[in-house]
Amino acid sequence: QVRLVESGGGLVQAGGSLRLSCAASGSIVSINGMGWYRQAPGNERELVAYITTGGSTSYVDSVKGRFTISRDNAKNEVYLQMNSLKPEDTAVYYCNADILPLPGNRENYWGQGTQVTVSS
Repeated sequence: QVRLVESGGGLVQAGGSLRLSCAASGSIVSINGMGWYRQAPGNERELVAYITTGGSTSYVDSVKGRFTISRDNAKNEVYLQMNSLKPEDTAVYYCNADILPLPGNRENYWGQGTQVTVSS
């Protein structure tokens, strides 16, 4: 059973930093793209940052220059370093990954989410 488990959320003041981690576990053959999404109350879930197997990254405009996504392919982990946090970054953050399990077909997996709250 493949699982994604996030950690690192919490409460921080505006201007502060948090680092989110997401670990994929289970019988995994390979992982393609990995990403972080977020969903604030009343809003749709949005893609915040994405990283390919080779390390190419992309970000939503609102976090460019403040957030950095990275991954450790050997550990099957992805990270999101969030600096200069703003109240509008408050949301539940979800890890997402495109995983080929053993046995099975390639699927898109989601973590359970971790709350990030930025106070003004």
